[in-house]
Amino acid sequence: MTVARSAEFVNAVIKAYDVRGVVGEQIDAQFVRDVGASFARLMRAEGATRAVIGHDMRDSSPGLATAFADGVLDQGLDVIHIGLASTDQLYFGSGSLECPGAMFTASHNPARYNGIKMCRAKALPVGQDTGLATIKSEVIEGVPAYEGTRGTATEVDLLADYAKYLRGIVDLDEVRPLTIAVDAGNGMGGHTVPAVLGTLSQLKIVPLYFELDGSFPNHEANPLDPKNLVDLQDLVRASGADIGLAFDGDADRCFVVDEKGDPVSPSAITALVAERELAKEPGAVIIHNLITSHAVPELVTELGGTPVRTRVGHSFIKQEMASTGAVFGGEHSAHYYFRDFWGADSGMLAALHVLAALGEKDRPISELMSSYATYAASGEINSTVADAKERTMAVVEAFGSRTVSVDRLDGVTVQLPEHAWFNLRASNTEPLLRLNVEARSPEEVDALVTEILSIVRS
Repeated sequence: MTVARSAEFVNAVIKAYDVRGVVGEQIDAQFVRDVGASFARLMRAEGATRAVIGHDMRDSSPGLATAFADGVLDQGLDVIHIGLASTDQLYFGSGSLECPGAMFTASHNPARYNGIKMCRAKALPVGQDTGLATIKSEVIEGVPAYEGTRGTATEVDLLADYAKYLRGIVDLDEVRPLTIAVDAGNGMGGHTVPAVLGTLSQLKIVPLYFELDGSFPNHEANPLDPKNLVDLQDLVRASGADIGLAFDGDADRCFVVDEKGDPVSPSAITALVAERELAKEPGAVIIHNLITSHAVPELVTELGGTPVRTRVGHSFIKQEMASTGAVFGGEHSAHYYFRDFWGADSGMLAALHVLAALGEKDRPISELMSSYATYAASGEINSTVADAKERTMAVVEAFGSRTVSVDRLDGVTVQLPEHAWFNLRASNTEPLLRLNVEARSPEEVDALVTEILSIVRS
């Protein structure tokens, strides 16, 4: 039996989709060892005999991964260590080896954080309703000891197999020569990009911040924040690159910058990849979350596919991917999910699709993407509020008769005339209210944002 902990402490660290906290204050070796033990008990009860474990480049990650593995081994499961890995490389390990997995990373969070993303065999999610609640309870109460034989650990290098697998899904052998500026943000893209793209002679990689450094000395590894794209934008313009790619800390998300240095909306990337997947499988299901541009379901419908709308969050999308047999799913946060990748998300696979689409045509990426950018959007705007529900209802009431429809799939989505809409969602982990607005023109978006924020922040 492991040590018991307070519910308040554990609830602050084990969240809806993963485990995340400040190293030394919320997360330490004993804590993750106990999480590993509970995870192993859960997986053993479902028939698993081994688990694969990977970690990112943060200074704390190797030690925490070893402690987690110790808990797994104590529960009788064998451990396969794959060492340094991107999160989607860990998903590849879970899928190809057909075993549960755990990835040590805090993604785009600052250096003092770390965390664990866990999955079942074939990269199936472990979320609040699919195992994390059980793990949380056991870490609070103490994990029962296992009376059987301790497992054994081995080390396996999967990087080359991961790269080969992705290139087998999207063939770049016949694309025209491309110059690609890549900002790895000192994260795991510096590990995976050379392996996946660096061996292709027709691709010239212009690298930026490829040195693995969990202190993130140049900028946060969070391309969703526009200030973290500035260096890549400058590099694209200076180098004359055909395209720019930016990866987050664990390289499971990929953002695109065009040849002018302008960011490309992740919704437009979702539409492009959806079109490519529907060309291979007409009539297929495409998943999109509710803050993705309406251009995505409109295009999918126009092409004869079936769009399915979901809540925000990878566990919800992965469940929908499995239950609907969807071929592809996209989120406006630049998470992209593929049936060919066990329904899991891979920023690298999305990047390969974009490079293939660009390399098949003799025109710039800005022209290629223009047909997918039907509407203007605000991006996600956060407001710190203590009474998110009350502020949301005040906004809904203020729009009154202008409202075409309201739904509450995730927060509140208000449909307005002329294809305009907005969504307000409360954060699951912070006192934040998140706003997304879309309309036909930037001017209309700005007007709606100003009106909504005047109520939210009053």
